[in-house]
Amino acid sequence: HFIKNHATRLLLMEKKQGQLVRSITLTSATLLVISSVIGSGVYKKIAPMSGNIIEHFKPDGSLDFTEYVGLMSPKLVLMAWLLGGIISLFGALSNAEIAGMMADSGGEFVYFKRIYGRFIAFLWGWSTFAVIKTTAVASIAYVFAHSFNSLIALPHFSKEIESINIFGLFKPFDNIGVKGLTILLICILTSINVRGVKGGALISNWVTKLVIVGLSLVVITGLLFGHGSFEHITTPSVNYVERSWFDPTLLSALFTAMLAAFWGYEGWNTVGFMAGEIKNPNRNLPLALSAGLAVIIVTYLLVNFTYFYVLPIDNMIAITHSQNQIAAVEVVRSFGGNTGAILLSVLILFTTLGCTNATILMPPRVYYAMAKDGLFFKSAAHIDPITNTPNNAMWMQCVWACLLVLSGSFDQLTDMLIFAAFFFYGATALGVFILRIREPHAERPYKVWGYPFVPAIFIIFCLALIVNTIIKQPREAGIGLALIFSGVPFYYYWTKNKQASED
Repeated sequence: HFIKNHATRLLLMEKKQGQLVRSITLTSATLLVISSVIGSGVYKKIAPMSGNIIEHFKPDGSLDFTEYVGLMSPKLVLMAWLLGGIISLFGALSNAEIAGMMADSGGEFVYFKRIYGRFIAFLWGWSTFAVIKTTAVASIAYVFAHSFNSLIALPHFSKEIESINIFGLFKPFDNIGVKGLTILLICILTSINVRGVKGGALISNWVTKLVIVGLSLVVITGLLFGHGSFEHITTPSVNYVERSWFDPTLLSALFTAMLAAFWGYEGWNTVGFMAGEIKNPNRNLPLALSAGLAVIIVTYLLVNFTYFYVLPIDNMIAITHSQNQIAAVEVVRSFGGNTGAILLSVLILFTTLGCTNATILMPPRVYYAMAKDGLFFKSAAHIDPITNTPNNAMWMQCVWACLLVLSGSFDQLTDMLIFAAFFFYGATALGVFILRIREPHAERPYKVWGYPFVPAIFIIFCLALIVNTIIKQPREAGIGLALIFSGVPFYYYWTKNKQASED
């Protein structure tokens, strides 16, 4: 038996190329949706959504005045979480119709190639590599390191070294202890996932179950023993200014807060990248998307309600001043002391571990699909014959994600990611209309609920979010656009090479 197995392994090693295997069940796919979404946003984003303290200085460096911006109201913050969840669900439902029609590995790359052609498909795939999913990996792992830092203080360079900047935009040595651990985590999880999809999926499944139990305990203990008050939910910040719903300032603040909320919901579409490895994907993929996101919306509303029940909103706003504080940890610390804060920090370690793992696991299938089509680095098309995983693509992702870690802070990374992602989320929803007209008789195992209103509302919202980000956060929008279009020269180079080889 040993000799037979060893001989089989040697034969596999002699093969030049492996193949993707359909081994992921509906339950596993649903848990992958949840684990790839619930990561850092549920613990950290409530603080910047509540409001920011902006200090303005005189030319001599002394403080001139302090400005408070943001929603400044618990009810508005909870509304932003709910609206963000509903809009994300609309996007997922629209995505599910197309995913059911084209259930193959590669996600939107496969969808866009059929809907819009090779160039737009490439632009999405390149953006996934250059900014969207690699930034997601970097950002989630960042919070793992933040949480670890709350348990064991990580080292820093001197202020002189940490203040070094590149082009006035990037500070690679700032908060270097946290960034170093972030990079180490990305490398370790990548090395695990190159050993096979089952190992990565198993980690995500167990961690997701632990996270759901842990967040349930946060809600139960916070409501029962948090010494909170429902007045915290109804009382706005001392700096809150009552505004009309049609006031542009309020609408802009709501959109900015929802940008943060969308980071909490980001990742719902990544399970589509692995459609080629899901059993009965035409049925199970739409079900996994819808069920997973519904669980996440309910979870987020309960958890964030608990945060505000325990701590007033002004305490949340004060947390934005600290570089490494996590809002959820401070909430638990207020009633559970250091012991409670330590326990929650450990839970966040597991949460972000699972979410980072799930995010690392899925996007390389996109780069594999692109490389097979001659639109990415050729070596990314290789599937390891033993593990049946796109190992080269995973290591490429790992290297670029580590470089992104050095480029900015957590909030800068996530805002840039969401801005870039919503370009293509809107394009996917628009594809529902295009295919309904172009291919009316095509098989659709799932049709989006509420058509045409659900995809139309999602498209309009995507446009509004993009415009608001360009106006309010030009740095993140500018870097995001630069990374998206940095792939254009590669597209023409790879297209030219493919045409030459075919000739």
